[in-house]
Amino acid sequence: MEKLVAVVLLMVGFCVVGHSQNIDTLTKTGLTSAGSAKADTIREVSLTTGWGSPADSIPRKIDWSKAGTFKPAFPAKSFLLPAALIAYGAVAVHNNSLKTVNAHLKDAIWEDNPHKPFHLDNYLMFAPTVSVYALNAMGIHGQNNFRDRTMILLMANVFANGTVFSLKGWAHEQRPDGSNYASFPSGHTAEAFAGAEFMRMEYKDVSPWYGIAGYAMATATGMLRMYNDKHWMSDVIAGAGVGIASTRIAYWLYPKMQHWFGKGKNPDVVNFVMPTYSNGALGLSYVKTF
Repeated sequence: MEKLVAVVLLMVGFCVVGHSQNIDTLTKTGLTSAGSAKADTIREVSLTTGWGSPADSIPRKIDWSKAGTFKPAFPAKSFLLPAALIAYGAVAVHNNSLKTVNAHLKDAIWEDNPHKPFHLDNYLMFAPTVSVYALNAMGIHGQNNFRDRTMILLMANVFANGTVFSLKGWAHEQRPDGSNYASFPSGHTAEAFAGAEFMRMEYKDVSPWYGIAGYAMATATGMLRMYNDKHWMSDVIAGAGVGIASTRIAYWLYPKMQHWFGKGKNPDVVNFVMPTYSNGALGLSYVKTF
């Protein structure tokens, strides 16, 4: 049974990578044809990177003085899969049939095969994110420079953590090991899949295998949460959905925030407000970068 779940989660990763590659291709095709009709509407973006190294992404600049410089449509189709994953987990909180599926899997993983917890999941959940910075440090550059990708990552984590802790309060679901009532959804899994999608987005134009590797690490994290008796299968599935959706929202929202708070100003200076989440409290932070 546990092997089946691993295959299902990996299939989710492959579907995400494959489906997203198709959406990205269609989007680029649309932008190219639009650009040929209005060459001044969209310009390539860009900021220099720190650490005294050359830019680690294609230089980009947005001309805020031109009307309609950046008006990306909300990519609703790309959120169908993560929304379905979250919905499944939410329904399972109160659905007896899905609770039975959770219980059978717990018995197969834990009770039928007693074992000691293996806490690699506490570190593996950060592996996709760390890999992005490691690859850039080795000269394999992704989509964004250091500053842009770091801001996007921070936004994704704010969205993911805010959603996870809000849902934990709503569900009040007991963990399989009975330790507390913060089982749904899995925060470790959300962090891991947010990082996996971050890795996919940064390297989708280099090779799809980077995204596949990121999703494999995220899947292993989710499996370990069940192996360690910390989460039900539905918690892990929902956590995956939260992580993917959070990163996709961050990638869609970040350029818009640059536009909203940078329009009419020096394009080399970026000013914007970013949401924050800390100890259960939501807030806003004002960011000014030069």
